[in-house]
Amino acid sequence: MKKQEYAIVDIETTGGNASHSRITEIAIIIHDGIKVIDRWETLVNPEKDIPPAIFALTGITNEMVSNAPVFDTISDKVFELLSDRIFVAHNVNFDYSFVRHELERAGLKWTAKKLCTVRASRKIRPGLLSYSLGRLCNSLDIDLENRHRAGGDADATAILFTRLLEWDTEKVMDVMIKKTSQDQRLPPNLPREDFEKLPDKPGVYYFYDEHNKVVYIGKAVNLKKRVASHFGGHKITPQRQHFLRDIFAITFEVCGTELMALLLECSEIKQLWPIHNKALKRFEPKYGLFEYEARNAYRYLAIGKLAKNQNCIETFDKIYSGINLLSELAQQFEIDQRFCKYGSMSDDVFLFQNNSSPLPEVDSHNDQIQAAIDFHLNSRPSFAIIDKGRTNDERSCIWVENGHFYGMGYIDSDIAINDLSQIKEHITPYKTNQYIMQLIFSFVQKYPGKVHLHEK
Repeated sequence: MKKQEYAIVDIETTGGNASHSRITEIAIIIHDGIKVIDRWETLVNPEKDIPPAIFALTGITNEMVSNAPVFDTISDKVFELLSDRIFVAHNVNFDYSFVRHELERAGLKWTAKKLCTVRASRKIRPGLLSYSLGRLCNSLDIDLENRHRAGGDADATAILFTRLLEWDTEKVMDVMIKKTSQDQRLPPNLPREDFEKLPDKPGVYYFYDEHNKVVYIGKAVNLKKRVASHFGGHKITPQRQHFLRDIFAITFEVCGTELMALLLECSEIKQLWPIHNKALKRFEPKYGLFEYEARNAYRYLAIGKLAKNQNCIETFDKIYSGINLLSELAQQFEIDQRFCKYGSMSDDVFLFQNNSSPLPEVDSHNDQIQAAIDFHLNSRPSFAIIDKGRTNDERSCIWVENGHFYGMGYIDSDIAINDLSQIKEHITPYKTNQYIMQLIFSFVQKYPGKVHLHEK
């Protein structure tokens, strides 16, 4: 039986993603599980300019690669060296994605079992301050010459790999190499224990970077399956590669229902604004209904742009929605047209055509404004959505007060729901927005039997 061999690989590139960048240098070291038995390296002409930032990092210039072979001419050699060998690299998915993409461009279909020396080092030598190649070599007293050059980094990785084989008395790497091993799909900096703790339940999950800052928040019907889906597939976009490299830890919050997970996800994104969350940010309302008192003691109603964290009576995605509401309130409560504005509070842009009739009496006018505001706030419904909880001993509750999401929480199954005011004591307040209310009202229309109105 042929002994298992390993191809230890390091590459330098023109950028951080395989779909838009190219290899500028590659080194492949063949290891038989005991020692190095072969070594090959070459510069590669990327057929595009090397950015200044990459030159500053690697020292590889356009002149150095101008007469080097293009990858297509060395693809057969690379394929031969990698075939039937386990692909080993420090942060293996980065190097693997580039090499696989370049071989595919050359018309060669190739896949291999992978081993990441970052993940292996974390398991076999836990507790070190850093697992970057430079700092890891420093901690383990491994010589690292020609840093950020393919040959130098590959040589250091080969020494590291040899030592890991010697230290691996529990055969950790044998388990990692198995194709079915989850380690092959997890991000290089993520502890496997964080993934294993995820339950098969609805909830919200949080990805953290190396500084313990939340970089992504997501919701799931099944937390373990949803998180695993982030790490599967072979996408090689720069966004995906940066995303996976940023994940150093995962925490989660189990929710009773998918709707609660959705609402918690929206609220947490609104509060934390993680760098990798894009989709929900576009649902922020853009306009608001404001009330203010001018120097002449008259109160005004105005529709204007909504600044972040600015308080207002009501929010809107479209300015015409706000104008329609203001128009209805003005007509219903006979508010003088000159005190209804849109644009900004400093603009003299009135909702109706201005007129030259005498101004109304101040107190009477201000009472009309207050009556319109009170009517709008109090005409909106207050209700609770009662649904299943996280366990059989509890129920979940989503509380909507005066047409706005107030908060949510859990109550014991034996608590009566006749008096909703008592249930409110168990609710944790959360911030709201129009997207959250769209989710809630869509659910209410679909499941009216779970809605309990609160009598005012």
